[in-house]
Amino acid sequence: MRRVAIDLFDATAPPADPAADERALAELGLDRDEQAAALAQIRASRAELSRLRHRETELAVLYTSARELAEVRDVDELLQRLVDKAHSMMGTDITYLSEFDQRTHDLYVRQTAGAISPELRRLRVPAGAGLVSAIAESRAPQWVQRYSERTDLPHDDDVAAATEAEGLVAILGVPMLADGEVLGVLFAADRRERRFTAEQISMLSALANYASVVLQTARALSRAEVAVAETQQALAELTEHVQARDRSNVVHQDLIHAVLRGGGYPQVARTLGNALARRVRIVDVDLRLLASSPAEHGAANLLLPKAVTDAIEQSRQSGHCTRVGSGAGTVELVAAITAGDTLLGAILLDEAETAEGPVIGPVIGPVEERTVERAAQVAAILVLQNSAADAADRRARGELVADLLSAAPERRRDLARRTRGHGVDLGALDTVLVVSTAPPVRPAALRAVLQALPAGALASEHAGLVAVVMPSGDPSNAATILHRQIAGAIGPQAVVVAPDRAATPDGLPRAFDSALRTARLLVALGTVDGAVTTAAYLPYTLLFGDDPALLHEFVDDIIGPVLAHDRQRGTDLTATLRALVRNEGSPTKAARALSYHPNTVVQRLDRIRVLLGEDWRHDEKFFRVSMAVRLEELRSGGVLNVR
Repeated sequence: MRRVAIDLFDATAPPADPAADERALAELGLDRDEQAAALAQIRASRAELSRLRHRETELAVLYTSARELAEVRDVDELLQRLVDKAHSMMGTDITYLSEFDQRTHDLYVRQTAGAISPELRRLRVPAGAGLVSAIAESRAPQWVQRYSERTDLPHDDDVAAATEAEGLVAILGVPMLADGEVLGVLFAADRRERRFTAEQISMLSALANYASVVLQTARALSRAEVAVAETQQALAELTEHVQARDRSNVVHQDLIHAVLRGGGYPQVARTLGNALARRVRIVDVDLRLLASSPAEHGAANLLLPKAVTDAIEQSRQSGHCTRVGSGAGTVELVAAITAGDTLLGAILLDEAETAEGPVIGPVIGPVEERTVERAAQVAAILVLQNSAADAADRRARGELVADLLSAAPERRRDLARRTRGHGVDLGALDTVLVVSTAPPVRPAALRAVLQALPAGALASEHAGLVAVVMPSGDPSNAATILHRQIAGAIGPQAVVVAPDRAATPDGLPRAFDSALRTARLLVALGTVDGAVTTAAYLPYTLLFGDDPALLHEFVDDIIGPVLAHDRQRGTDLTATLRALVRNEGSPTKAARALSYHPNTVVQRLDRIRVLLGEDWRHDEKFFRVSMAVRLEELRSGGVLNVR
């Protein structure tokens, strides 16, 4: 009797059919009511044991999934295993996992089990469509016994096509959540009607939680990998920046040492060119080449494209390097050499080159640009140093020239030693040349003179002119050569005056005084270009040298009426006077020189007599008329050149 009761409650015994259970209870001697109560209790116990066994299986599956979650590193493989386990445990026809696309907000099928159609495998459900969107919005499990009857769900053609291709009828979906965010949905579906129990929903939800952990971990790892990559990139950039900065500091130190050692512009160009693997050129404010690396010989003024000169001006205004755009030839980068807002020159950095031509060379980044700017600052120091040295030298030479041209004994002491300090032999100096120009172009004229100055010569501004002291042996020829050189630099804007050769250095002051008087006379006459000797103007300088303005009063006083008559009447009595003076006062010779009939000349002379007076041809007055006529000719542009 006891054995039968134990068998009835044995959890390991196979399930008995109801008739066998009734017979077993009847053998216990129970009445009918007691048998019915015992039978109900037995059946309930067996159902609970079955549920516990099923739950035990679920827990074993979840434990196994947790262990795999810790061991497997391939996300797709792990998700597929979870889908396969859910497929096995749920006993459905199809199980699949859809993941939320954070970029497009679509849900796309990532893993499947039991699917037979490609439509389901590549299905993407847009936001707001199908059962999947309802689950994502509610963040709770949802299921349908017959999907085709759920007309309340937003329709989507792709979802309908995939559902029809698979023949799906009953569908259960549970969300995969992490911190309130929907990562995806895990589905279990049948091709027949089915009601899903709470236990099934709970089991699928547990697997969905594991899938959420997988996706969340995968995304965290992905973000970590991106962060690591970004960190490594930032570290590499920082390392490169530090290395470039260190190289820049070394270059800057080399540049400073080049200045301290007196290496000058060539050393700056070589140091910068070697550091940046570029051709470097340094030019002054007039675009004259000061230095280059590699060295260039025979180059003078550079003809730079407008794009380059515009970039230099932009660099001057900004104080930084400027990249040159198209139309710049080989120049890639420029840096203005400045002192304050004053442009002193520029550094030109070419593109990288190989033997085959321009290529993409070492990148010129911010650190390299700062290196070029530092080089420009060093070059500015050199310019200022050289300018200061040149200014000091000019002052010294100017003082020496002033002393050479001064007759004061106290200023002529120790001239031999002082000239020797400038590489000049005092005993060889025999020529003084005076260059007269308008004040605005005088500095340019002086630069042209200094560039053309032969060895053993001195030049400086003195007494409002450019004075040159030199050995020549032939002052007039020296004046012609110097005038040609000045005209080539600034145009026909200078008069070069050559006095007689000085026999000794003590004669230089007298020669300069003669040239100075002649130059002032020529200014009064309006002469602006030419090379002349003082001898050609000696009579006039003797008369008007102290006050050249008097010559205008003299001309107007002597022949002013004739000049006024010509201006008012449109006649040319002045030409008749000029011909008469040049032909010994003879009307016949004057008529021949003018190709006029003698009577015509006589008539004109009568008109002149009326204008100048009856005695205008007497010796003394005719001498004055002759001189006034010649001065008027000079004043009108008839310069007596030495060429």
